[in-house]
Amino acid sequence: MSTSLDDLAALARSIKEWGRELGFQQVGITDVGLAEHEAHLQRWLDAGYHGEMDYMAAHGTKRSRPAELVPGTLRVISLRMDYLPGDTLMAQRLAEPEKAYVSRYALGRDYHKLIRKRLQQLAERIQAAIGPLGYRAFVDSAPVLEKAIAEQAGLGWIGKNTLVLNRKAGSYFFLGELFVDVPLPVDAPHGSEHCGRCSACLDICPTAAFVGPYVLDARRCISYLTIELKGSIPEALRPLIGNRVFGCDDCQIVCPWNRFARPSAQGDFQPRHGLDNVELAALFLWSEEEFLSRTEGSPLRRAGYERWLRNLAVGLGNAPATIPVIEALRARREHPSELVREHVEWALARHGER
Repeated sequence: MSTSLDDLAALARSIKEWGRELGFQQVGITDVGLAEHEAHLQRWLDAGYHGEMDYMAAHGTKRSRPAELVPGTLRVISLRMDYLPGDTLMAQRLAEPEKAYVSRYALGRDYHKLIRKRLQQLAERIQAAIGPLGYRAFVDSAPVLEKAIAEQAGLGWIGKNTLVLNRKAGSYFFLGELFVDVPLPVDAPHGSEHCGRCSACLDICPTAAFVGPYVLDARRCISYLTIELKGSIPEALRPLIGNRVFGCDDCQIVCPWNRFARPSAQGDFQPRHGLDNVELAALFLWSEEEFLSRTEGSPLRRAGYERWLRNLAVGLGNAPATIPVIEALRARREHPSELVREHVEWALARHGER
């Protein structure tokens, strides 16, 4: 392919059109300079806010320097795919303490495979147009500063809740990246942020995980505690988790920009197994076989069965002391996992039973 500026501009326009045809709502292009974001990441790591997420610090500067991660990379194509699964009444579930709250992104199928497949299809279209292409596709699975890249590619700004926000779409979307060795024209960074004086996300956080605007202490974040943390959930934080058994959306639910979030048309993101309206006690009685069967192809698999029970025990400890709740906890009192038993005993003690 000719590398004239006109040809590269035409290719960039085509890439955005192909991306939309493949189900992405927005496509932007940026270069590989992320120095400002690299400094922010290092300060965050130095403060220990990443907790047990050692992978956040494990790759040196590769995370913030795309050309070190994939030599030859000149541009990063950043893509947004909305995932909000319609009106699941999940905000209402938070007011129903006997029900389980599962983060909206995890109600359907795992997004990794779907988005990676679409990114591969996009790369193949580019190759069909210009010939051999050096590229790598990433979906939340490698040392990539995807939020920084999205901001620089014009997809939105990183808000006070540390998520990428978009004025027309809020924050209920996944991000994917295609590293390429073609010097495409870049899009303007988003520039100004639009959080203003709003502090709704900081104020609503159940565990006060925000150190301040734009800074999250993951060690207090419910998403970290229920998904990333391997061991025991700190006792002081357990009552604050409520019925959130996998992730947390509070800082998104309260964000004014999410008034503009539109339901996704992707069938894969629709709730499975009634997870948008199910009793904690019912989930707690799933056998490991049931868990593996019903979470096949689901983000819930990331927690694993043992931590799934740990999370549910905390939810049951925070639920009303009904007969189903107490009986479900008693049924797991002799569970072979020490981690599960510890959280079950805590939950029963909350209900006055020792």
